[in-house]
Amino acid sequence: MDLIIGKTAGFCYGVKRAVDGAKEELEKEKTIFGLGEIVHNQDVVKKLEEKGMHFIEDIKEANGEVIIRAHGIPKEIYKQAKEEQIKLIDYTCPKVLKIHEIAEEYASKGYYIFLLGSKKHPENIGTYSYCGKNKCMIEKEDDTFKALEMLEKSNIKKLLVISQTTFSLEKFYIIEEIIKNELPRDVELVIKNTICQATEIRQKETKEIANKVDAMIIIGGKNSSNTKKLYDIAKQNCNIAIAIENVKDLNLQELKNTKKVGIMAGASTPKESIDKVIEKLKEV
Repeated sequence: MDLIIGKTAGFCYGVKRAVDGAKEELEKEKTIFGLGEIVHNQDVVKKLEEKGMHFIEDIKEANGEVIIRAHGIPKEIYKQAKEEQIKLIDYTCPKVLKIHEIAEEYASKGYYIFLLGSKKHPENIGTYSYCGKNKCMIEKEDDTFKALEMLEKSNIKKLLVISQTTFSLEKFYIIEEIIKNELPRDVELVIKNTICQATEIRQKETKEIANKVDAMIIIGGKNSSNTKKLYDIAKQNCNIAIAIENVKDLNLQELKNTKKVGIMAGASTPKESIDKVIEKLKEV
């Protein structure tokens, strides 16, 4: 069996920075809390919990210093932490912070804001809080038409379009085209592709590998947004696409009679998980 392993598989810069930072804080032997899972990967979360990290969903549950994950948080939580005198160790990805700055700047200038991405994703929940009062989130292509209706009702003549860092590049271009075709000419349009470059490269590489192999394996957390997008790309471009969280999920029977297999992993997938899958496949 020949293996093609994605060069961009595994931790992105923002995730690695947050995980490494959490490990460093835990080495100082103090109580550390994480507001939400630090990454969408249960293997990583479990190992940090074993080292003494406590994951919470509400800042009020903290009884010590709190790590902010790469996804970032809504701006009201910063205010809340200050009021409660809770120290925050902020590992929000710099690229996410840049989107917050863009959103806040354009909201202050009176722009209506369309934010592309998953409505339930923590990154978008955080970014949405910086978009002012006149805003709309677009998750699917069809949502664009409703968003345009809301813009029209607002009578605002300036529109900013931004997106989640891990949004599908293909969907971004489709939605961009819809907006350009449907938007009234008297509305000023500013589109900023805020998809992380690492995400773009990873999605493109997944497509390239999927077109060269008999089967494609995508490794990553079940609740990881960027991993799901890689799986969707693999399905569209390869006859056999398999999504696994770690080597325990790997069923070699699914790869029976395959000569060439591609491997890609999401931005929250540790190198250790990827290596174990590769080792298992080399036994075949």
